[in-house]
Amino acid sequence: MKVEVDARGLDCPKPVIQTKKALEKLKEGSLVTVVDNAIAKENVSKLAKSMNLHYNVAEKNGYFYIDIFKGEEMGPEILGEEKPTLNDLVILMGKDKLGEGSDELGEVLIQGYFYTLTEVEPFPKAILFVNSGVNLTVEDSPVIDHLRTLESKGVEVLSCGTCLDYFGLKEKLGVGGVSNMYTIVETMNGAKNTIRL
Repeated sequence: MKVEVDARGLDCPKPVIQTKKALEKLKEGSLVTVVDNAIAKENVSKLAKSMNLHYNVAEKNGYFYIDIFKGEEMGPEILGEEKPTLNDLVILMGKDKLGEGSDELGEVLIQGYFYTLTEVEPFPKAILFVNSGVNLTVEDSPVIDHLRTLESKGVEVLSCGTCLDYFGLKEKLGVGGVSNMYTIVETMNGAKNTIRL
């Protein structure tokens, strides 16, 4: 059975929500979601990956076709490679400094915080960046190297797409992926613990 979700022209996070609902109804088979922008393509692909489903992406006539196959598990593990330990913890970064009071001190503290995160296991399973927090995920961020290290350890690094657009930073994103509010809420709800900084 093949199902099609036409999500062209829909604002974020509607393509992801419609795809998820269609996948929940589909017992076995394949589904193709059609979108008209790269952000929607990335977000639908991340949904498939988070559900451990195989997927393929093709571009045709300016549209993206994401084929998702239900009933087949993904196998991302590489034999012989030891995976770092991840904690069932999500960190929500709502600003680009740590603490209240001195901004200058807050900038120093945020660098120390992310450096320390790279040195202590278990690592959080995800770090979500919203509002001015997205300033930390761009190319010239003082913590970009620490975030790349965490991402290489398996930590999911996601920046709010609406926030990146608001600050004009989408083209400067230097680490992780662009996310939407649906994925952010789902990631927080799926974790045992969430820390808001």
